[in-house]
Formats: sequence, C-alpha cells, structure tokens
Amino acid sequence: MTEATSQTPTAKTNPGHYFEDFRVGQQIVHATPRTVTSGDVALYTALYGNRFAVQSSDAFAQSIGMAQAPVDDLLVFHIVFGKTVPDVSLNAVANLGYAECQFVKPVYVGDTLSTRSEVIGLKENSNGETGVVYVRSTGRNQHGEIVLGFVRWVMVRKLRRDAPAPTPVVPKLAEFVKPETLGACLSKIDVAGYEFELSGSPHRFGDYQVGERIDHADGVTVEEAEHQMATRLYQNTAKVHFDGFAAKQTRFGRRLIYGGVVISVARALSFNGLGNAFKIAAINGGRHVAPLFAGDTVYALSEVLAVADVGARKDIGAVRLRTIATKDLAAGSIVSAESDMGAAAGVILDLDYWVLLPR
Repeated sequence: MTEATSQTPTAKTNPGHYFEDFRVGQQIVHATPRTVTSGDVALYTALYGNRFAVQSSDAFAQSIGMAQAPVDDLLVFHIVFGKTVPDVSLNAVANLGYAECQFVKPVYVGDTLSTRSEVIGLKENSNGETGVVYVRSTGRNQHGEIVLGFVRWVMVRKLRRDAPAPTPVVPKLAEFVKPETLGACLSKIDVAGYEFELSGSPHRFGDYQVGERIDHADGVTVEEAEHQMATRLYQNTAKVHFDGFAAKQTRFGRRLIYGGVVISVARALSFNGLGNAFKIAAINGGRHVAPLFAGDTVYALSEVLAVADVGARKDIGAVRLRTIATKDLAAGSIVSAESDMGAAAGVILDLDYWVLLPR
C-alpha cells in the first residue's frame, strides 16, 4: 500500500488500497466489529419496508423454534460486506458480482459481527488503469462462529498506470450452492407452527414450478438521502456513493447508489408473490448490470430456476430464484419466454439465489 510521508497532511489517513497493493493469498482483518441493535433493524425496515413475518415478529419466529425474530439476512450481508469496503473497495470503480454466498447461522439483535477476507484472484484490465480483485470474505459472530461467507469481485483503480501487472489469477467458482448444504441454517427451525394467515401468503413450496415467472408488480423510487443513509447504516465508506463533488468529474456526473440497496429493494418487493420465502439460504451469483441513481424507480420480477429438497427435511423446501431488477421500466413488460432477462434494456440487477419455504 502506498504510504504518505510524515510531511503530508494525509500521513495518518487511510487512502485505501489500489489494485497494485493486492496479492493473491493476502489475508485482511477488517475493522470495526459491529454489534447489531434494534435501531439498526428498525432503520433497515424504514428504508426498505420488508414485511416477511419471521423477521417482523418475535412471536412468529418463536413459533417456528427461533429465539426471537432474526436480523434480516440481507442486513447481515450488508454489514459484513461493509466491513470490507475500506480495505478492498474504497477506490473501486464498481462492484461487479457475487458467488458462493451462504448464510450459515442466524444473527440476532445483540450479536457482534466481524469480517476477514482473503484475496483469491487478480486480473489487470486491458486499459492498464484498473484491475479486478477477487476476495473471499467471512463474517463471524462474537463466539467466532461463521454466520456468512461469500466471494465477490470488484474493479479497483490503479494508483500508478506503470505499475507492473500481476500474473492473472481468476478463481474457479461454483455455478451454484448445492441445495443439500442449505440445511446448516435450519438446525432449530420447526415450521409445524407456521401460520400462513399471519404470514400474508397461502403459497407453499409445492406451489412454485420451474419456469414460473412472478412479477412483483410494485415500484419503489430511491431518493438521494435514502441511499446514503442505507449505505452509512452498513458503515460502507466507498467514495462513489457519497462524494457528490468528485462524482461530477466521472462519466456519470453524479453519485452511484450502492448495489446492495438494489438487492434489498428487490427482496422487499418480492414479498408480493413470495411472502413465505422466509429465509435466504444462499446467493449463487449476481451481477450489477447497470448503475442506479437517485430518482430512479426500481421494479422486480423473479423466475423459478429449480426446486429442491433440503437434506432430509420434509417440512421445508428450497426454491432457486433468478430475480431481475429494472429501473424506470416495469419488469414484467420486458420479459418473454424466449428473452434473456439479464440482457434486456433497463435491467440493473441479475441475482441468482436460494430461498427456503415451508411445505
């Protein structure tokens, strides 16, 4: 990492890592541990309006064997992700994708999360100005138990164009998380007491068929203050989301919205049609196809890619979804049986993930 001299006013500040600072095999311990509070959960609900019953009600969560309402899976993801930003993507051009993301253990209010990462791949881009960094990040609770692990890749600026390119290393990643491994997060869950009238949807695992498409119908316009509050909630310090003055010099001329905001908006919208998808068990892969800006309106649609058993569980099944988010264009209007949803105009997110539903 390039260090400032003691004579410069930035000697004690962190300029972030540039592409040439990374090495395959590098281990990074991220600051700062984060205790999740009820205030965090309330603010997350205020920002996205999630209505899934298990995350909304202690009583409902306890009726299926949980200690209390768990912290929303994506809030956990964003907090663990946010810890990595100062060390991995402070100087990022864009966060490109995700793979092998698995939610291993529920997180509750009062748990403290911390993150470590390993650099598993590097590849300089042909322009000589940026490169792609692949990292595997692991989030743990205060007991040292893994709650979440994922791989992501991010395009990072070089500080010096003449810095030599590293030997390219592109990791081979699994196409999807195997459904038989998804039961790790279900050790104490028993859905015998699951109340479908209170959940807001009658549709169970067996009601979803491969190839089915569900238009989540509603749209949400994301405002400037909202996306910055959300990103601060996760202690994500990436400059592209906050520095409006610097953003004027970029090709977009304005701040970018953190891609995780789009994921959370799409998940909240998916309640309309997937109200009993009470748990995200894994994210197989995802791409931020195009940027989102304040004032844009997000819509979402999901396609059922697969249905599967979860180990020996007879009460819960896994549904593999491909959720597409669009901006300023109703998602259902761009999809036909033959089209590639991820390539359509107006698409901003293409996310492949497993959710769990009661049978």
